[in-house]
Amino acid sequence: MKLSVIIPCFNAADTIAVQLEALANQTWHEQWEIIVCNNGSTDNTVAIVNEYTKKIPHLRLIHALARQGPSYARNMGILAARGEAFAFCDADDEVALGWVAAMGEALNRHELVAGVLDYTKLNTTWRRRNHQQQSGLMYPQHSPYLPFAGGCNLGFKRSLYQAIGGFDESFLYVEDTEYCWRAQLAGAKIHLVPSAIVHYRFRSSLFSNYSQALKWSKAYLPLRQKYGGSLSIFSTLKLYLGGWRYLTFTILQVRSRGDFAEFLWQLGWKIGELQGAISMLSLLQLPNTLYV
Repeated sequence: MKLSVIIPCFNAADTIAVQLEALANQTWHEQWEIIVCNNGSTDNTVAIVNEYTKKIPHLRLIHALARQGPSYARNMGILAARGEAFAFCDADDEVALGWVAAMGEALNRHELVAGVLDYTKLNTTWRRRNHQQQSGLMYPQHSPYLPFAGGCNLGFKRSLYQAIGGFDESFLYVEDTEYCWRAQLAGAKIHLVPSAIVHYRFRSSLFSNYSQALKWSKAYLPLRQKYGGSLSIFSTLKLYLGGWRYLTFTILQVRSRGDFAEFLWQLGWKIGELQGAISMLSLLQLPNTLYV
């Protein structure tokens, strides 16, 4: 078996059929399989996937129930996989025609690959945001300054997994960034595959858009601490205090629902930083002079 496509899912009944239909229409000259990792869904997800196992012979459903999170679900998928390489996509997106072949061929040549994301097909105009992975990899603004890609369009060889392990299950968010950085620091290089396209779906409501930004932002602080060294009291306070002026400017520019969605995303990101900074400040030992 050359390739295992792994899909973590939790309560994806509204979207997973779209993804499985897209995968049912994929072709590649090598042997490949699909593994859906049910992470404790309470809706109709399992029933939908079971129906597709009748339509797609190389589709398997496994249950990843011991803990929540995409890292754990993907890791359980890897343990069940038979492929020499793994390609990851999400239950709420849609792989474009040719995605499996593009990822499979790239993984024949490279140990770590990422495709690109399209935001037009599955999203109304107000829900579209600029995103670096439309045409290239994403880059952080802080150490270790290494590129990364979303786990919704990422792949790596089994040999890399055997060398550095799977996704870090302590991260419920930004686990894909963590894996990309860990792999590169171990000597791997991440290769962009422009022909491997995933149609990405944004959150369906303004509040869920805000909530996602908050959770991602909050998760970046422990990620930064893991790879950029311990955050000092003063750098943490900078995160706590900085950026609010820009938010004021952004709200004044709102002219449409799309503008408001962008403002809520930025607000969620800033509040996530604020919450994360407060949590970290509570763990830091303040010098005695601050109490005088």
